[in-house]
Amino acid sequence: TPFNSRPRASEPPPSHGVRRRRLSRIPFLPFVPAAVLVLSAIVAVSIVLLGVSALKSQSDEAASLRARILSQTLAARLRATSSEDRQHVIERAASRSGAELLLVTQDGVVRVDGSLGAPSSTQLVELLIENEGETHTQMGRVRFSATPLGPPLGHLTLLTFVRAPETPYAAGSLISSVAFLTVLLVGIAIAVGFGLARDVVQDVEFTGKRVAEMAMFGAEPSGRLIPVRSADQVGLLTSAFNVLVDRFAAAEHAYRQDLATAQAHDRDRSAFLAALSHELRTPLNAVLGFADVLLAEVDGPLSEEARENLEIVRKSGDHLRALIDDILDLSGLESGEFQLSRGNVDLYGVAAQVVREARATLGGKRIELRLLGRTSIVWADERRIRQIIGNLVGNAVKFTREGFVEVSVVNHGPRSHVSVKDTGPGIAPEMQSAIFEEFQQAGDLHARRAGSGLGLAITRRLVAMHGGEIELESRLGEGSLFTVKLPASADVAPRSAPLHEVPE
Repeated sequence: TPFNSRPRASEPPPSHGVRRRRLSRIPFLPFVPAAVLVLSAIVAVSIVLLGVSALKSQSDEAASLRARILSQTLAARLRATSSEDRQHVIERAASRSGAELLLVTQDGVVRVDGSLGAPSSTQLVELLIENEGETHTQMGRVRFSATPLGPPLGHLTLLTFVRAPETPYAAGSLISSVAFLTVLLVGIAIAVGFGLARDVVQDVEFTGKRVAEMAMFGAEPSGRLIPVRSADQVGLLTSAFNVLVDRFAAAEHAYRQDLATAQAHDRDRSAFLAALSHELRTPLNAVLGFADVLLAEVDGPLSEEARENLEIVRKSGDHLRALIDDILDLSGLESGEFQLSRGNVDLYGVAAQVVREARATLGGKRIELRLLGRTSIVWADERRIRQIIGNLVGNAVKFTREGFVEVSVVNHGPRSHVSVKDTGPGIAPEMQSAIFEEFQQAGDLHARRAGSGLGLAITRRLVAMHGGEIELESRLGEGSLFTVKLPASADVAPRSAPLHEVPE
C-alpha cells in the first residue's frame, strides 16, 4: 500500500579494521608499574653480572701475580738451601702462604711435595710447558706459576699453585649493595610516581566532575574554574577546559536572557490573542443571534434573496467563531491553563458522531465517508477527543475532491488507534513535519484560504496531553493517513464488536 512505512536500513557491523583500531586504543597505563619493576630487575641483574665478571678477572690477575711472586721468591731461596733442608722450607712456605708447592724435574718427577695431592707426571709436564695459567687441584680452581731453580739446579722447577675461587670474595658485597640501591631507587620512583599519579587523577576526576555537572539537565552554570597545578598535558587540558567553561558560562547567560525575553514575548502574544478573541466573540455572538432571529422570520417573512444573504452571514459567522475558538484553545495550551476533564470514552461512538456530522457538510463532493472498527474505551476528555477526530476528518474532507475518507478504530494491546485515511492530493515530504506547527497548511491555495492553520497544531498538543502520539504517512497524488495512538482505559476492559460501518 502507499502508506506502508519504508524499512530502516540496518547499520553494517563494524569491520575488522575498526575492531583492530579499538583494540589498539586499550590503555596500557596499568602495566607501567610492572614494566618499571621488570626493567629495574633486568638492569640490576645486568650490573651484578658485569660487576662479578670484573671482580673475577681482578681476582684471577691477583692470584696469578701472587703465584708468580711466591714462586720466584721461593725459588731463589731454594737455590741457597741444601737438599736436606728443601723439604722443610717448602712445607713451611706452603703452610704460611696457603699455596700448594711442588719441586719437580723436567720429566714430571716430584722431588718435594708440599701439596694436598700432586697431579700425574703427564699433567706436570703440560704445566711446565705452559709455565703459567689456570688449572684445578685438590684446592679447586687455582692459578699456577713455574720457576726453574737455575744452575747448578737447572733440572729442578718450582710449581706454585694459588687458589682462584669461582666466585670472588667481594661478589656478595656487590650483590647486596646493588640490591639495596635498586630497592631504594625503585621505592623513590614509586613514591614520586604515586604522587604524580595522584595529582593527575585528582585533576582528571575534578575535570570529569565539572563536565558532569555542566551536562546535568537543569544545572545552573557556576563558572567555577579548575586550578592549573602543572605545565604538562594535564595542565594544558585544564587550561583549555577553563576557557571552555568561560565561554559556556557566557553563552549560557546570553541564552537564558534570550529565553526569558522570548518567553515574555510569547506570554504577551498569548494574552493579546486571548483578549482579542474574547473581544471579537462578543459582537460575533450578537451578529449570529440576530441572524438566527431573522432566519426564524420573527419579524415577518423573508424574501428568497434575503434568506440566502442571511445564510451566507450565518455560515461566515460560524467559520469566524471556529477560528476564534482555535485561537483561544491555542492560547490556553501555550499558557498551561488548559485542563482535561477525563472519563471513559468510546472512541468508536465519538468517531461515528463526527462522521455523521461530516456527511452533512459534503455538499456536492463525490466523496464516500466510511467508518470501520470496533468499540474501544479510553480514559480521555470526550470533548477534546471529538475535537481531535473532527479536525482530522474535517481536513480530509476539505482537501479531498473525490474518492473516499475512511475512519477506523482499532485496539492494539494497551493502546487504541484512530486512523483517518483519504485519497486527497497528499503532502510533500518536506511539509509533513511543518503542518503540525502553528499557522501552517498544506494543499492548494484555495484550500489554504479556508482555515487558520491551527487545527493540526492543536490536535498534536491535545494528543500529547492525553499521553498519546500522532503519526502521518503521505505521498503526493495518493493521499494521506493520520493515526492517533491513545492509551486504553486502565479500569475498563475493552468491549469488542464486529466490524461495521456507520449507516447512511
